[in-house]
Amino acid sequence: MPALSHACVRLSMFLLVALGAAALFGPARGAAAPAAASPYFGRWTVAEDRPVFTARGRLYKTIDIASCGRDFCGVSVDDRGNCGSVLFRFLARHAGGDDTLRGHGKWGDAQKNIEIYNDLLTDDAAPSFELWLGDGHDFGGRSESMPKFHAAYRRLGNARCRVK
Repeated sequence: MPALSHACVRLSMFLLVALGAAALFGPARGAAAPAAASPYFGRWTVAEDRPVFTARGRLYKTIDIASCGRDFCGVSVDDRGNCGSVLFRFLARHAGGDDTLRGHGKWGDAQKNIEIYNDLLTDDAAPSFELWLGDGHDFGGRSESMPKFHAAYRRLGNARCRVK
């Protein structure tokens, strides 16, 4: 019996030391931290009942926003649910503070400024946001900075398109 209890003590000491080392050192240094869940992540569609789109705007009718590395990426989704091209990428480090994501988005063959303003993501209402795409970042004015595309979006569910 003393040999058995001695083996149990050694095993329990090994487990205690292993758990302590894991707590002390955590994940390997330099490893990419998994992206935190974001209220932006998901499948989104234009909230209007009968939206009208140009050829370029149609790519923005339904979009999946998902993590792409440490950033946020938006992927076009067609009417059948198939994943299309990457429309935009926001650096996650620019995604804090003022509830606005700013970056560049695809508009035909050109790149335009894009903003997603999540003024309604924190309300008690259903999750939604507004997307603005154009030449400037002051999309409220009546000048060359007026948006080429603007839409309010509602959540459809989880994103299924992934960016590698």
